Amino acid sequence: MAHRFKAIVAGSLLALWCAVAHSGPSFSDSGYAADAYGAAEHYPLPEPGHARTQKQFVGYYTHYADVRPVDPIAKAGTPSPLDYAPHELTLKYPYGDRIRSIGDYLDRNPVTGLLVARGNTILYEHYRYARKDSDRFMSQSMAKTIIGMLIGIAVSDGSIHSIDDLVAAYVPELADSAYGQTSIRDLLHMSSGVAFFEDDNAGDDRDKLGRDLFNPNGPGAVAAVERFDRRERPPGTHFSYASSETEVLGLVLSHATHRSVAQYASERIWKKMGMESDAAWGRDASGEDITFCCFNATLRDWARFGLMLAYDGKWNGQQIVPRDWVLQATSVVSPDDFLAPGKATPLFGYGYQTWMLPGERRMFALQGMDGQRIIVDPRSKLVLVQTAVWTSDHDPGMREIYALWYALVAQHG
Repeated sequence: MAHRFKAIVAGSLLALWCAVAHSGPSFSDSGYAADAYGAAEHYPLPEPGHARTQKQFVGYYTHYADVRPVDPIAKAGTPSPLDYAPHELTLKYPYGDRIRSIGDYLDRNPVTGLLVARGNTILYEHYRYARKDSDRFMSQSMAKTIIGMLIGIAVSDGSIHSIDDLVAAYVPELADSAYGQTSIRDLLHMSSGVAFFEDDNAGDDRDKLGRDLFNPNGPGAVAAVERFDRRERPPGTHFSYASSETEVLGLVLSHATHRSVAQYASERIWKKMGMESDAAWGRDASGEDITFCCFNATLRDWARFGLMLAYDGKWNGQQIVPRDWVLQATSVVSPDDFLAPGKATPLFGYGYQTWMLPGERRMFALQGMDGQRIIVDPRSKLVLVQTAVWTSDHDPGMREIYALWYALVAQHG
């Protein structure tokens, strides 16, 4: 009997060890087209004063603070728990007349990190191109959704009276500008009507805005957004994606709360959520945070943010963002509304600085150029986080990640 008991215990311990051994993050030194992304040079950082090359994408996106000035965002004292599933997620999805696996996806796409979680359990966590789970991945425009949620928090604590207030009520420096005479609500919806052309190519208005903000001798955010001063449509009637509108929202936040946006994010989101690592926000020459982009966080903390939204603003035992605000920010008012999927864009709709997916089921996404994505399904509490180094000629419509996502929801949601 004693021998049998020992054998049972030993078998149980072995099974437990195997489960632990096969859970947790996975790491690879390689990735799609690794040589083109600088593998031989150990994924170098951009050189100061020179244009960023493809070989420097990986280094830039994971070591942004070594390249540009940042505003720190302090972590919590004790991180909120995330568990690992005993067995790693397996997934098949149809794409390009073939059935593919999640491993195929990583081999076909320039992904630096991919994480899938459900509830508080991580189902899949892979890092490529020699990236580590301690690296902070830069957001590009996923930061816009953070700004949208911070506006809701500022409304709830009384720092902002109403989103129907004009910007000039909080940023008097913009009183005589088109943006100063725009409501916060219309900025949240990217429907100010102010002329701003953005297609992520050199020479567009986003490029001009970026030159003003990233230049070490730049004029600062107020002067950068003031140059866009021609209203071509009535506000609140037409969606037009414009990074300048989020930059103005950042100015509203910092003026209304009397602290930097990074400080406010640390106090009201990062610490309260129990994030496990410090984050950082890119900063311009005047000391303002560059709020249309440039938030830097670890993959697991990005996942926590997505999961908080999946739980309608609640995480770590606290309501981080007011529930009603999250619902308003991520819901379609009417299929005929100009912000609805198929109306705002041929595929996606738009809420408060958040992209809404088509279909009856409420799903939404944070999206940033070059492949940054967080996709959320509140019903199943499924969240997918992708950080990446896309180039303009690689799946520009990002169709494959959504093929994978819909298969994920169908099979595991």
